[in-house]
Amino acid sequence: MTGDIVLSAEHVTLRYGNFVALGDVSVAFKTGELTSIIGPNGAGKSSFFNVISGARVPTEGKILFEGRDITGLPQHRYVHAGISKSFQITNIFPQLSTHENVRIAAQATLAGKNFWSKRSKLVETGEAADRLLEEVGLGGAGRRNAAELAHGQQRALEIAMALACSPRLLLMDEPTAGMSPEETKDMVRLIERLSASRTVVLVEHKMKMVLGISQRVIVLHHGELLADGTPHDVRNDPEVKRVYLGQGKQ
Repeated sequence: MTGDIVLSAEHVTLRYGNFVALGDVSVAFKTGELTSIIGPNGAGKSSFFNVISGARVPTEGKILFEGRDITGLPQHRYVHAGISKSFQITNIFPQLSTHENVRIAAQATLAGKNFWSKRSKLVETGEAADRLLEEVGLGGAGRRNAAELAHGQQRALEIAMALACSPRLLLMDEPTAGMSPEETKDMVRLIERLSASRTVVLVEHKMKMVLGISQRVIVLHHGELLADGTPHDVRNDPEVKRVYLGQGKQ
């Protein structure tokens, strides 16, 4: 399953004692596709995200990135491999400026571990930070303290930091969590722009949003794969309607 497959989870199981959070889940993500992972509360979405992002090592099964087995690699190795992620809980440096947050992320990528970097490298990381802030819609907020940004802007800032390593795969954990309707619209537009030039996989619970922007939707239920297909396929799947859509409108 290589070629147009960027990431695949093969027979992944995750146990916490006697509790099975994921049971024999196999999914392959295609290069250049925007895929959403959905499901009711307790479906295993967060567990699956943690496994494919390297935060948890599966009890059984393996994770392949571009055909290479990356199961159990330290999370910083995921970044070097070309995988980046943004979290449900915003992870930024609130005491620093917006620009400094992204510059530090870019410097970690461009300068590596060499503390005594040439001045040209520092200029390069500053320019990279400017470009990334523009890309996420924060071009005019570079000098603002990150703590002063609105919630939606802080999420955009974290995404800019995640993009600093030029990932081929971007993983996003509930990117619209806690957002107002207007902030959600802004984030949806940003996700659509990002997915035009890279593979994006996101975990979400907002069904209407997911069906509107995704090329593919994966549905989990009780830690197992329930459905996998286009938004049209998933919307009309009888089992999805029974266990998810029937629980109320999102």
